[in-house]
Amino acid sequence: MTAVLPSLPPLFPKCDGVADPWAHAAGVNGRRSMVVDLPRTGPEGWDADRMPEVPIAQTVVWETHVGDFSNDPAGGFPESHRGKYLAFTDLGTTLGGHPDFPTGLSYLKKLGITAVQLMPIYDFGSVDETICSRYNWGYDPVNYNVPEGSYSTNPYDGSVRIREVKQMVQALHNAGIKVIMDVVYNHMFSPDNWFERIVPEYFLRRKPNGALSNGSGCGCDMATERAMFRRFVVESVAYWAREYHLDGFRFDLMGLIDVDTMNAVRAALDEIPDRGPSILMYGEPWSASATAALPGTVLADKAGLPQLDNRIGHFCDTTRDAIKGHVFFSDRPGYVNGGMHENAASVRDAVNAWRASKQPEGVAGQVIQYVSAHDDLTLWDKLCASLAAKSLGSAVSEGDNENSVDVPKALYDADLSEAGLASSGSAIAGAMATVMDANRMAAGIALTSAGIPFMLSGEEFARTKYGNSDSYDSARELNWLDWTRAWRMHDLVEYYTKLIALRKSSAEWFDGDRVIVSVEGDELVFRVGDYLVAVNPGRHIGAIDVASTAVAPVSESSRVWCGMGSSANASAACISAGDGDYLIVPPHTFAIWRLR
Repeated sequence: MTAVLPSLPPLFPKCDGVADPWAHAAGVNGRRSMVVDLPRTGPEGWDADRMPEVPIAQTVVWETHVGDFSNDPAGGFPESHRGKYLAFTDLGTTLGGHPDFPTGLSYLKKLGITAVQLMPIYDFGSVDETICSRYNWGYDPVNYNVPEGSYSTNPYDGSVRIREVKQMVQALHNAGIKVIMDVVYNHMFSPDNWFERIVPEYFLRRKPNGALSNGSGCGCDMATERAMFRRFVVESVAYWAREYHLDGFRFDLMGLIDVDTMNAVRAALDEIPDRGPSILMYGEPWSASATAALPGTVLADKAGLPQLDNRIGHFCDTTRDAIKGHVFFSDRPGYVNGGMHENAASVRDAVNAWRASKQPEGVAGQVIQYVSAHDDLTLWDKLCASLAAKSLGSAVSEGDNENSVDVPKALYDADLSEAGLASSGSAIAGAMATVMDANRMAAGIALTSAGIPFMLSGEEFARTKYGNSDSYDSARELNWLDWTRAWRMHDLVEYYTKLIALRKSSAEWFDGDRVIVSVEGDELVFRVGDYLVAVNPGRHIGAIDVASTAVAPVSESSRVWCGMGSSANASAACISAGDGDYLIVPPHTFAIWRLR
C-alpha cells in the first residue's frame, strides 16, 4: 500500500512550462526534459549483461530502498556511495569493527536471496535533489521514465543517473541476483502533473461531480483504462525492461489499475527476445479506497484476479494475517504469536498457496507469500506489539480502523546478549525470547509455503522501526538497514540463510502440493515430497504419530525420517517411518525432517 502523503504545494511553482512525460532523462528535480544518447550511457560490458539464470522455483525476493541499503555509516560503504545506486557496486564491504561480517552485495550473496525488489527508482517529487536533505520512499512519481536524481552522484546530469542505475543492475546480475522495480502508475505526486497540463481532465479519474478520485489516498488516481495512458504504461514498463535489463516489476496498488492494462503489459514484456516471458510481474491487489474508473472497467483487485494472466502475481495478505495477525490492529495475534487455534485452518490453506481453499488465489506462481513489507509494522515490531499487549499488559491505544501498543523500547532493541537480558528484567527478557520463537516460526512457514517467498530487507535480523508503521518520510536513521544489528542477530540471519538454501534445493517447495497431516491439536504438519514440516506454536510438546505421515506405503527397506534441524535445536535424530514411533516437536518450534 502506498503511503498517504500530506497536502502538498504546487508541484513546480517556478516552472510554467511542460516537460515531456515520455522523456528518458531530465535535469535536477525533473523540471526540464533532457536529451541523452542512450547507447553511450551503458557501462563497460553492458551489452553482455544478461538476466541471471534463476528459475522461478528458486525465486526469493528481498525488498529494499536504495538509501536504506547503504545509509548506515557502519556498513563500510564509501561515503560518496552511501544512499546511492553505486553502493550496490561496492564489493567486499564489511561491518566497521567486525571485518569478517559482510555487508552490502557480499551479504546478499551469503544470505542466498535471488531477487532484489527496489522501492521506486524513477524520478519522484518529495526530495529536493539539489540538497537531498529529506528522506522519502518515493511513491510520488514526477517523471516515470527518468531515474531518481537523489540516488545519483550527479543529479544535474541525466546521463549520469542512467549510467549509475545500469551499473547497479549489472553488479546485481553479476552476483546472480535479479532486479525488480517497484512502479507506481496508479497515482502521481500531484494533480498538477505533465499529463494533466497537456490534456486537462483526461489522464486523471474524476467523480461525476468533477472532483478528483482518490482511491490511492494520495490525492489523484491515474486513468489507466484510457487508451493513451494505457499505452504509456505499457511502453514505460517495456522501456525499463529493455533499456535497464530489469527482471521484474512490482505494481503499487495494482487494485487501482485495470485488468486490460495489466494484461497488455504482460504481453509487451513477453515480446522481449529471449527473456521476456521470464520477467516477473506482481502487485498489490487492493487500493486505499474506492476509485472512479470509467464504466465497464474491471480493476486488477482481488475480484479481478481471475481475469489476469496467470503469470501476474499478487501479494497474499491472507497468508500474512493468518501467520502474524491483523495488519492494522497491532495487538491481534496470528498463528505464531498467540492465535494458534483461531488461525490453524487458515495457515494449513496458506502453505498450499490457498489452492485447496474455498477462495483460491490462483496458481502457486501467482501467490506472493510474505509476513512483512515496507508498509505497516515490521515482522519484529508486530510480534513485539501483539505479545507485549498480551504478556506485559502494555497499553493499547484504539483508533477508528487501527490501534497501537505501547511497547517497551528494550523489547524493540532486542539485545539478546547476557548483559542486555540482565538489564532488561525477567519479564521483558522472557517476552523477547517468545518474540524470537515467533519470528523463527513465521519465517519457517513463509519460506516453506508454495508460491513465491518475499521478505522485507532486514527481516532476517529482526528489523525494527520502533513501532512506526508508515515511515515513508521519517528519519534516515529509523529506516536504514542497521548493519550492526545484523551482526548481533547473526544466529537469526543464519537461520534464514539455511531456510533459503533449502527452499532453492528443490522445485517442490515452489509448487509441489502440500499434503496436510492430520493431528489432534492445532499444530501445522505437512508433507512436501520427501520432506515433513511441523510447526508447534503452543506451550505444550507436540507428538506426531509417524504412521500418519506416510501418504503411501513405505517400502520394507529401512526408510527413516531424518531431522534436518529446527528453530529450537539442530536435531539430527532419525526415526523409523513405520508404525509405533512419534516425532517430537517442542513448544514454540518449527522443524523439518526428510524421508531417507
